[in-house]
Amino acid sequence: MNKTTNPPRTDPPATQGEAGLEEARLRQQAIGVKLRHLFDEVVNEPVPDEFLEILRRADEKSSRGSGT
Repeated sequence: MNKTTNPPRTDPPATQGEAGLEEARLRQQAIGVKLRHLFDEVVNEPVPDEFLEILRRADEKSSRGSGT
């Protein structure tokens, strides 16, 4: 029985700079995921009643000021 062996890899080893770039990309990706998660949480928070009241009063003033 003839056993074949895999030829040695000819790919050049990753340089220190390439490894650093890959690490930076992974770090940026993780930061992006966390920022998107945080943004989604903020967007889904309910608007406080006090803020809605301020907006309602501003709309009333604006309607009276425009003469409609």
